[in-house]
Amino acid sequence: MRVDLHNHTYLCKHASGTIESYVLQAIEKGIDIFGFSCHNPMDYDEKYRMGFEEFDGYTKEVLRLKQKYQDKIEILLALEMDFLPHRMELLDKRLLDTPLDYLIGSVHFLDDWGFDNPEFIGEYKKRNMRECWMEYLECIKKMAESKLFQIVGHFDLLKVFNHTPPKEVFFKIQEVLQVLAQNQVALEINASGLRKPIGEQYPSREILQEAYNLGVYITFGSDAHQQEHVGFGYETCRQLAQSVGYHQAVFFRNKKRFVYDF
Repeated sequence: MRVDLHNHTYLCKHASGTIESYVLQAIEKGIDIFGFSCHNPMDYDEKYRMGFEEFDGYTKEVLRLKQKYQDKIEILLALEMDFLPHRMELLDKRLLDTPLDYLIGSVHFLDDWGFDNPEFIGEYKKRNMRECWMEYLECIKKMAESKLFQIVGHFDLLKVFNHTPPKEVFFKIQEVLQVLAQNQVALEINASGLRKPIGEQYPSREILQEAYNLGVYITFGSDAHQQEHVGFGYETCRQLAQSVGYHQAVFFRNKKRFVYDF
């Protein structure tokens, strides 16, 4: 079975294509379960996400397509939500209480620095990357401990512009993976890094091997922002997962975990 749980829509303002075009592409690629997880509405960084007034339309369109194509593919409704430990009030309770299939928790900001946005790449020259990695990993840890999310998105995203984690922070990576295992939060293998300067999926093989050793669940996501991204990099990610020992992954319906063979 083939599952892809991390996909966006034009509503996030930095993606293109109709929602239905993504579904049709997923069907063509032979994807069995396809999840929409567009960026959550939030009173922060509004330039790169849907507005609260658009959320109802998002849910209705995804559910309409779920019904329309139910004989060809299973469509899931979700959100990718930004986790900012210093701004917890931004995690809107209305969204947390909405009956979604799953929530992907992601860290895209250190303080107010959107570190994966090319617009702010100059900030790297001003930062101590060991400190950045420690802060980033602590954010991921707190996110997993919150028990709000079923999936952690792109675990080592901070490497996007080739700033890979220094060896001296690997103990922290192990600590965070243990928290994922303890809280049964899934780690996604996200193919979008293959399209980025780092040229590698999230997470790295080393991190994925440690996740396997610790019994962390995995999921797969193409992180599509345009129709052509749907299903991108799946074979690479699947083969990587198998090479470290994984032969099962998970998906979620109504925030309940299901295990499948791949």
